[in-house]
Amino acid sequence: MRTLITCCVLLLATLGYSGSLALDKEALTRAITGPDRDVTDYVRDAVRKPVEVLDFLGLEPGMTVLDLYAAGGYYTFILSKAVGPNGIIFAQNTPRGLRFEEDRQDITQGEALEAKIQQGNLTNVSHIVRPLAEIALPPISIDMVILAQTLHDWYNPQPARVLERLLQVKALLKPGGVVGITDHIGLEGRDNRSMHRMQKQQAIDIAEQAGFLVVGDSDILNSRINDHTRSIFDPRLNRNTDRFLLKLQKPE
Repeated sequence: MRTLITCCVLLLATLGYSGSLALDKEALTRAITGPDRDVTDYVRDAVRKPVEVLDFLGLEPGMTVLDLYAAGGYYTFILSKAVGPNGIIFAQNTPRGLRFEEDRQDITQGEALEAKIQQGNLTNVSHIVRPLAEIALPPISIDMVILAQTLHDWYNPQPARVLERLLQVKALLKPGGVVGITDHIGLEGRDNRSMHRMQKQQAIDIAEQAGFLVVGDSDILNSRINDHTRSIFDPRLNRNTDRFLLKLQKPE
């Protein structure tokens, strides 16, 4: 049955969406403050500003969206509500990634995401547990990709790997499709790898190498109180890190 459902979702994704409705920010805000949402995710919203981020990226109801390395599903839940019943969300993870503990530290990320899908009745979400290179989604079937706070983990150990993966993402996107990237800002000359940070210009450069257009650069996730010399996990930062937000577009 699960295989049949996945095949149907893939077929719908290839058909695309025909709407051009702007994101209803007030409706989305109401949808993500209900009792069906994990309270540990809700408390992150003040820092992560998901409604503002998705509005900046131009997300619309009915879109097909890939939540790349969805982890415990923070954005998966929000995206599901944002695209509505006519939209489709693919939440991608790797088996290794799902073994990590969620912030609550009493469940793994895999358990957290599956619980959110069930408790939130997220019927438009399909959870894909395989590497990006083996994701098995049709080419040019995705309207938007969300890559939240992950690019630094790809870039710092091996920048060439980022280029390879961005090219894979580009192949999945429809012409004009969008990639939204958020990440923790690092400074030149610092040990950004150990602090889980990266320079914004590094993200821009590698995106342009992959053939993307950088069509948006927002400061809505900037935090003036952030200390860039500390790891993002330093409890003194309380997860309130200074972050960049980029909007990439696949050429038409």
